[in-house]
Amino acid sequence: MNRFSKGFLLVLEGLDGAGKTTTSNLLTTKLRQKGFKVLQTKEPGDSCIGSTLRTLVNTTKENLEPLAEYLLFAADRAQHVQEIVRPALERGEIVISDRMADSSLAYQGYGRGLCSERIALVNAWALGSIRPNLTVYLKLTTEEALMRITKRNEQRTRFEEQNAFLERVKSGFDTLFATASSTRLSVDGTKPPQEIVSIIYHHILENSGR
Repeated sequence: MNRFSKGFLLVLEGLDGAGKTTTSNLLTTKLRQKGFKVLQTKEPGDSCIGSTLRTLVNTTKENLEPLAEYLLFAADRAQHVQEIVRPALERGEIVISDRMADSSLAYQGYGRGLCSERIALVNAWALGSIRPNLTVYLKLTTEEALMRITKRNEQRTRFEEQNAFLERVKSGFDTLFATASSTRLSVDGTKPPQEIVSIIYHHILENSGR
């Protein structure tokens, strides 16, 4: 069984419809076939409070204050890291998380207009000593993302209801990932899923020194 001495945290970011779930599933299968222990997770949703929070935020009919919205996600992030992510990393596993801190910067910072510096500060508090080894942004136009959601017959959440909001979010992601590095990677989300997985897989191996 292949393991990393300190684990490996991979975060997939992007608009809903960008292919994060498909990429996570295919990459998990590939890594497990290569002998790696992999844990799939997501924000919000997988912590003990995550599913309740996801339902609350997506279905509330009241005007949820942007700050309240962000702090709910931050609370889930703190729980998610301590309950799920940290233990798996300590076991030497690869953790693949659908969303993490950059989503808050894109959605609540650029999208809702909250102070990005304060979001980054609270994000760091929620994450503690945990930082992604690799964050991958699956880049897609808002039109393509919404078309994919429609094809899946999924109802739009409050985060996809306004095109202007989505454009701000996309602009946020584009800005956050404008410069590539060994820990941050932007990938064309229109590429075939297997090609995307291959790109990420090789970056994981490169970053692990293998």
